[in-house]
Amino acid sequence: MAEPQDTKSKTERDHHSKDIDLVDRDPRRINEDSIKVDFEDVIAEPAGIHSLDSTWKASFTAFTVSKYWCYRLLTALLAIPFSIVWGLLFASLSFCHIWAVVPCIKSHTIEIQGISRIYALCVHTFCDPLCDALGRVLGSVNLVLRKET
Repeated sequence: MAEPQDTKSKTERDHHSKDIDLVDRDPRRINEDSIKVDFEDVIAEPAGIHSLDSTWKASFTAFTVSKYWCYRLLTALLAIPFSIVWGLLFASLSFCHIWAVVPCIKSHTIEIQGISRIYALCVHTFCDPLCDALGRVLGSVNLVLRKET
């Protein structure tokens, strides 16, 4: 039975307009271990050698604010172009995988089945009797090791 036009267009629209979480922007934790750029992870003064407290506080503020605004500026300028580039790249990879890689693998699998049957037949015909005979001959050999002093 055909799907009503309203339902079909709604499901297609829903597929492309996914709700996104503006609070948790890394739900799969792909950048949890790779990007640690907090002040304490980059700059640390060991015990016994400390700068002035006011310098430490000012450095912390300068680092944090500059990192925050630099990231914001870069994403405002480059996030959309990069998203387009990555979208095109992953679309191309998907296209190649769907229309080239999988069909080639499937074709190779089908073609190799005949060759593998011939290969198995040759191995069972020629190699199995030879290996069986060698096994019987060498199976009766006994080695005795003696240590002479």
